[in-house]
Amino acid sequence: MVSSAASKMLMATRARDFFYSSTTSFAYFRPLTCASSSTDFHPARLVPHPPDLIRWVKREGGLVHSGLKIANGDSYGLGVVASEDIPKGADLIALPNHLPLRFRLIDSDDGEGGLESVLVQLARQVPEELWAMKLGLKLLQERATVGSFWWPYISNLPETYSVPIFFPGEDIKNLQYAPLLHQVNKRCRFLLDFEKEVKDVLKNVGPDEHPFVGQDVDANSLGWAMSAVSSRAFRLHGERLPDGTHANVPMMLPLIDMCNHSFYPNAQIVQEEGAKNMMVKVVAEKQIKRDDAITLNYGCLSNDFFLLDYGFVIPSNPHDTIELRYDGALLDAASMAAGVSSPNFSSPAPWQQQILSQLNLEGEAANLKVTIGGTELVEGRLLAALRVLLASDMESAQKYDLTTLKLLSAEAPLGVSNEVATLRTVIALCVIALGHFPTKIMEDESQLKGCVLRTTELALQFRIQKKSIIIDVMRDLTRRVKILLSKETATTQF
Repeated sequence: MVSSAASKMLMATRARDFFYSSTTSFAYFRPLTCASSSTDFHPARLVPHPPDLIRWVKREGGLVHSGLKIANGDSYGLGVVASEDIPKGADLIALPNHLPLRFRLIDSDDGEGGLESVLVQLARQVPEELWAMKLGLKLLQERATVGSFWWPYISNLPETYSVPIFFPGEDIKNLQYAPLLHQVNKRCRFLLDFEKEVKDVLKNVGPDEHPFVGQDVDANSLGWAMSAVSSRAFRLHGERLPDGTHANVPMMLPLIDMCNHSFYPNAQIVQEEGAKNMMVKVVAEKQIKRDDAITLNYGCLSNDFFLLDYGFVIPSNPHDTIELRYDGALLDAASMAAGVSSPNFSSPAPWQQQILSQLNLEGEAANLKVTIGGTELVEGRLLAALRVLLASDMESAQKYDLTTLKLLSAEAPLGVSNEVATLRTVIALCVIALGHFPTKIMEDESQLKGCVLRTTELALQFRIQKKSIIIDVMRDLTRRVKILLSKETATTQF
């Protein structure tokens, strides 16, 4: 029998092999092939000399500030860059309602025709968590169609993406982090299964109704489309609903989606609703100097999401976390290793079980995923659970509400001894988590200094950042323990 880990690697390798395949080209459509993950830091566009995207946006009624250009501005590659100083509040880019590429799940009865209804049938088979594939189907349709309105935009898209589904099998393994490996495997499995579903649907579709102009669609092209959307689409207000509100719709925004990410952006997206349609704009949030990249905040995300969806890793990401599983036996082992007496995580008292249920760490619908790192340092649910389970009695624990017990900033709410035991248990958990990585940071950094593939570089950067989170948490909590013990000693002496 193949082990779980081996099964994951086998699936990843199968997916990679599919991604390397190619399709036959015909004169009446644009081929949907996709190159494997590029070794070049800046991947090529779909065509060698694509149309001028800025000129196209302007021609179609959009606005582009005269001080903007497309250039390699920073470590994220090609982006929108200022060619002159731009004042705060200036409109940088504005797209009229017909320029964003979006996809509405409507039936052919609504007047969109059979071509759309086949896409709808396919899109309805995509799970909501993989929403990027829904819009990706529309993107593939437009890419395959000669004369597509969006071709000047699509031709400027990258030929390949540096997301893990396109990594060679060895570099998927190099990630060394089970939660991300699970997500990569899940997406690879979906693409392989969805390829079969697409082929089953399309085999009964006539030439005039074929959404991809008769072209074969495989896991390769599906992966390209899903990656293009996940790395570039924005969820913005779409069409107005009958109740006056707007639906939250994913859409691809030509030129705007070439603005790179920053947690401290110099621009933001705004939507202005006119008499007939909605204008999507990028406005300067501060003065932008010449040669500065135009940046937007993609979200306060962990490196898992940045790598999985966007294909990059952010060093010292303040929102990056390590995912752990809340497990009583593991916590017992961690607390004993930390020298904490009488741990009872695997056999909590009834009153402790009640509090664990309130924390959603007990019961059939419990969410056992907890995290360390990020802005909380220790997830509040985990911290409260440890404090309660290490409490000496029920009365002392129940004096405080859960909101207080979740806060690391709450100064030893259940006493210094309880707090020291709690923090030492978390530190021991960190040691266990760090031990699951087969290499040390120094080894990873040494490997980075050599000549490695771009995918290997990303995998090394990712796991270095994960290990750094664990080490930083250990250092912070160790410092807190020392402060607590010094205060207790001072109080005792006094």
